[in-house]
Amino acid sequence: MAQRESARALFDSLLIANRGEIACRILRTARAMGIRTVAVYSEADTEAQHVKLADSAFCIGPAAAAESYLRVDRILEAARQSDAQAIHPGYGFLAENADFAEACAAAGVIFVGPPPSAIRAMGSKSEAKALMERAAVPLVPGYHGAEQDEALLAEQARKIGFPVLIKASAGGGGKGMRVVEKPGDFKAALAGARREAMASFGDDRVLIEKYLTKPRHIEIQIFRDSHGNGVHLNERDCSVQRRHQKVLEEAPAPGMTSARRAEMGQAAVAAAEAIDYLGAGTVEFIVEDEQFYFMEMNTRLQVEHPVTEAITGLDLVAWQLCVAAGEALPITQEQVALRGHAIEARLYAEDAERDFLPATGDLRRLRFPEAVEGLRIDSGVLEGDRVSPFYDPMIAKVIAWGETRDEALRRLRQGLDSIRVAGCRTNLAFLGRALRHEAFAAGGVDTGFIAREAGKLLKPGLSEPGQVLTAAALHQLQLRRRETAAQAASSSDPNSPWFTCDGWRLNAETAQPMRFSWGEDICDVTLGFGPGSAGVDEGMRITLAGKTLPVSFQQRPDGDLAIALGDRRYVAGVLDEGDDRLVFLQGEIFRLGFLDPQAHAGEGADAGGSLTAPMPGKVTAVLVKQGERVTQGQALIVLEAMKMEHTLLAPADSQVVALHFAVGDLVEDGVELLTLEPVEA
Repeated sequence: MAQRESARALFDSLLIANRGEIACRILRTARAMGIRTVAVYSEADTEAQHVKLADSAFCIGPAAAAESYLRVDRILEAARQSDAQAIHPGYGFLAENADFAEACAAAGVIFVGPPPSAIRAMGSKSEAKALMERAAVPLVPGYHGAEQDEALLAEQARKIGFPVLIKASAGGGGKGMRVVEKPGDFKAALAGARREAMASFGDDRVLIEKYLTKPRHIEIQIFRDSHGNGVHLNERDCSVQRRHQKVLEEAPAPGMTSARRAEMGQAAVAAAEAIDYLGAGTVEFIVEDEQFYFMEMNTRLQVEHPVTEAITGLDLVAWQLCVAAGEALPITQEQVALRGHAIEARLYAEDAERDFLPATGDLRRLRFPEAVEGLRIDSGVLEGDRVSPFYDPMIAKVIAWGETRDEALRRLRQGLDSIRVAGCRTNLAFLGRALRHEAFAAGGVDTGFIAREAGKLLKPGLSEPGQVLTAAALHQLQLRRRETAAQAASSSDPNSPWFTCDGWRLNAETAQPMRFSWGEDICDVTLGFGPGSAGVDEGMRITLAGKTLPVSFQQRPDGDLAIALGDRRYVAGVLDEGDDRLVFLQGEIFRLGFLDPQAHAGEGADAGGSLTAPMPGKVTAVLVKQGERVTQGQALIVLEAMKMEHTLLAPADSQVVALHFAVGDLVEDGVELLTLEPVEA
């Protein structure tokens, strides 16, 4: 408690220079400490949750981050107008920007983070590796020099030996990173990495490293105060990644011994001491064959910090605020706890089956499990909010703690199975499959886990088709009944038998046929009601695939359906997403299209001879010209979405007939980017 009172004594108002989940996370702790909070927001975030939670809020510019959340002048002006005494940068945006930290100091505002010198020392991956090399910390073989000539970099890659990894010298989060398998791919990969690095960090310098084939990504959470005290708060295993971005994180790392933990922890604290670090930081290591190599240091709070909080019982944001207030760390290394196990899953708006392309849309439904023991949800959005193309597509972090890893894993699986989300595609089902995979359950997977097991992870697991179709049909029956009830309520004769919708008839059987599309299949389902049924749904049967079974259901308070199908009993959730029906069943999500016989089927445009945008984004490169002949697999256009680049390839040998967009244009999902005319190879 003393540390919190001291923080209040030095500053009682805090501006959060961020948005989304992390802004909400910081707001909660600041409010608990009695600190007044100030939010900043872009025009796209006018109705965002962090704006509503803060005591006051200031608009700092248009939707684009470069014109709002990256505008130091506007953020400092908001701090001046609000009398904020300190600024917390969160993570991303300006969190690791030394110039911003210096500008805060010049404006007389406390920067909740390390000094600018420490940010600069670790902000450049190449300079950080040079510093670690002088400190005798093991490094992955590579080139970390300042010379950036393309020919020199290619020669260095040849000397290192393929495969190599091109990495942006500034920043992190997997941006500006490319794996190159052979010399012929190096030039294009380098160009793409540089473009992405410049767009994300304003710096296109890169370094080249040997690409380890089966590494684990293990990081150490460290803290230092202004009194010279430093501790590490154990490790996190962040090996489950897609496109070099973390998906699942856990603490402690499976298989970690006390001796190895102490060795890596001491190296991490020593690295922080070497640059006179202050506050929260993370030293990331690559581990392979029991050898660990320094990778980089993130001079900020990490996305995955909740798993460390879960096993140590600490509030790391509170620690940040107290250290920024000049307080000493409240505990020593010997007092750092390690209790139980925690695992975090990142719920993203993205399409896992389309190479994890980011998705956008309105969250028409978003339901999280409530008050579940050992389960924590960190989110910056609520039902009805919009996932825009301007920022990171994270919806929530789901964190589970247990006395053992198995208990934490069970709780996390159950928590994810209870989430219901509709309005944009998500990686929810993918997360469930990853957590149920035998390799992850055994512990100690490497960074190639997702790519290697894509066949199992990116496709729905086996399920009883009849259970899925039954859930969809019963949901459709409910929709019809609600529509009929609404019509009856507005009628002059609401008791008319024409508004009866329970299937009852005096002397005849009745049937309600339905048709659904499921992938490439068309599925017919019929709900039947016997003659003279006394109660609603009494004697209801379902016929599908030529088989008829008795069926009944009840709607639970959470909206899911408790279904009895023959001798089977199960629970399923069904949500609408336009004409699609999303069926949530046993950790999987099945997408069925409802084919309304009363609707006019529109004729889809022939997509042959065109290349369409797979997601909303910005055109960053047009690699062909009108009239040019291209071969199958040739790169045509590069789109940027969520600060990640996506290269679109020619589907076949073709000629470019027309280009519809230029570099810098914003495009919507599904629009035609260019027109192609097939040619003979």
